[in-house]
Amino acid sequence: MNALEQLKQFTTVVADTGDFQLMKQYTPQDATTNPSLILKAVQKPEYRPLLEQATRDHHGSAGVEAVMDQLLIAFGCEILAIVPGRVSTEVDARLSFDTQATVDKARHLISLYEQRGVARERVLIKIASTWEGIQAAAILQREGIRCNMTLLFSLVQAVACAEAGAQLISPFVGRILDWYKKQAGDKWDADANAGDNDPGVRSVRQIYDYYKKFGYETEVMGASFRGTGQILALAGSDLLTISPDLLEQLAGSQATVERKLSGEQAQAGNIARIAADEAAFRWQLNEDAMATEKLSEGIRLFAADAVKLEKLVAELAG
Repeated sequence: MNALEQLKQFTTVVADTGDFQLMKQYTPQDATTNPSLILKAVQKPEYRPLLEQATRDHHGSAGVEAVMDQLLIAFGCEILAIVPGRVSTEVDARLSFDTQATVDKARHLISLYEQRGVARERVLIKIASTWEGIQAAAILQREGIRCNMTLLFSLVQAVACAEAGAQLISPFVGRILDWYKKQAGDKWDADANAGDNDPGVRSVRQIYDYYKKFGYETEVMGASFRGTGQILALAGSDLLTISPDLLEQLAGSQATVERKLSGEQAQAGNIARIAADEAAFRWQLNEDAMATEKLSEGIRLFAADAVKLEKLVAELAG
């Protein structure tokens, strides 16, 4: 078996792309999208018709926001025709600090899926892991709307998400590595910070072990990888969402893949509980410069790409 086939023995593999043609090559269980991936996809000729149809059918009646929602659903439905599991669809990042607006948008997106005959069980609503976003997830989960908590960089975010009953979290491995490399500058030692010692890998392992130690059912899905080494160091995580180029590298590799994470190993660890009420959450996040900076940056980047998508819609609508 190649490395990708071996990995699938330990971990559910998810395609991290808006390019659903590429998904067919690697048979992932689930797929994730975000505004940046959708923006990249609609600029390819083969996906342009989805943008044009959403604009043509919905702009006149309800404007740009309606087109954006319909475009997300169109991509999601195309993806669900390929993957047997779930698709993640993201709430506008500009709502990251508004609990009620996030809840309203999530309900609306689910209703659009249901109008197309897609059961809510096959959809994960992606929400930024701010305090407000986590409270929105708590409300939505009680309504049977499953949430994928994204832009997650710290243990306290993960604990708060689990206590809110979120279905899944997406800790960002590569962006954590990026931050530490930038901080170290010329002093960065790539060899010393590879594999199990990669700061992004260590973060996800800490979260995974915490969840398994204390019996949380929230799924852990490592995301945002910079290389296959990070992926293989997290073999055994509940899920891993992987970009097409890295899926291709894994499929072409004959490297031996070993399970690195397990519930049994976590149970044996000496792990202390942490508080994740609002005051504790805000303080611990504030004290973590990496998590604070990467969360804010991630929201800004996703919001900027949403604006670019809106401009494409406005240009098409004339």
